[in-house]
Amino acid sequence: MELLDTYTGHVDPEGPAARRDLDAVSITKVSVGPMDNNAYLLVDRATGATLLIDAANEADRLLDTVDTVADRGHTKTIITTHQHWDHVQALEAMTKELSPETYAHELDAPELPVAPDHTVGDDDEVRFGDSFVEVIHLDGHTPGSIALLYRDPNGSAHLFTGDSLFPGGHGKTATVDHHNALMDDLERKVFDRLDDDTHVYPGHGDDTTLGAERPQLPEWRERGW
Repeated sequence: MELLDTYTGHVDPEGPAARRDLDAVSITKVSVGPMDNNAYLLVDRATGATLLIDAANEADRLLDTVDTVADRGHTKTIITTHQHWDHVQALEAMTKELSPETYAHELDAPELPVAPDHTVGDDDEVRFGDSFVEVIHLDGHTPGSIALLYRDPNGSAHLFTGDSLFPGGHGKTATVDHHNALMDDLERKVFDRLDDDTHVYPGHGDDTTLGAERPQLPEWRERGW
């Protein structure tokens, strides 16, 4: 796997992966599958322990990325952000190859191709080596959608949002009630709690920050979808 060490938040389908190096953790982003799904590898630099967020598609491409930035033997944690098929196409193959501990929210767990070893929700932590991510449940896109928050001890926070938050809006919702639920959770659990310099890593497309998106919240609320 070709790897870019200059991280811009953009990766191309079939293109190189991109890595951002923090003091304690490295974050590698790669696009997989026909829907340009983002998968993320978080590597604890002290121990090599590696966490994969969304085994979305193209298991061989994901494993190639693992081999480039980490070690298969240390890649023992997979978290699924939500149940939608495009985010889980490689979950079974990656589970067979890596024998990891798998995590998802209990409300989406029954729809996954591999039953998670652990179900998680608000305020839970998932550890990988000396590091961890915090779980934030965001109801609306699916009942059990979750975001994962890594708080850099020496810098900004890093939030992996699945399909719950993108540049320019939240993910698709089926009803006005679902839209309102997702807006409520985003405002209360994300925008009210985290600073503007928080980096946002969505399930598709380019990264953003909470500061770039915050001024649009009233518009998102009003449009109703």
